[in-house]
Amino acid sequence: MVSQKVTIKNPTGLHLRPAGILCKEAVKYQSLITFNFKGGTANAKSVLSVLGACIKSGDTIEFMCDGDDEEEALQAVVEAVESGLGE
Repeated sequence: MVSQKVTIKNPTGLHLRPAGILCKEAVKYQSLITFNFKGGTANAKSVLSVLGACIKSGDTIEFMCDGDDEEEALQAVVEAVESGLGE
C-alpha cells in the first residue's frame, strides 16, 4: 500500500464536475483507491462517496492505493488533483 497527502486547489472544492474527473481517473486502475478526510475514508472510484466527503478548497486529503498498479494509480490521482481537475 502507498499513500500521499494532497491539498485541493479548486476554488469551489470537489463539486460534481471535478469529483467526476477524479473518479474517471481512478477507475482506470485495478488497485483499491481510497482517501482519508476528517477521520473518514471515501472510495475515490465513487462520485457519491467523493461528493459525500464535502471537500472544500484548501482541504488536505490523503490518498491510499493498494493493489498491483498502486504506484501508477497514486501518481495519476495526485497529478489529477494537483492539475486542478479540469478547473
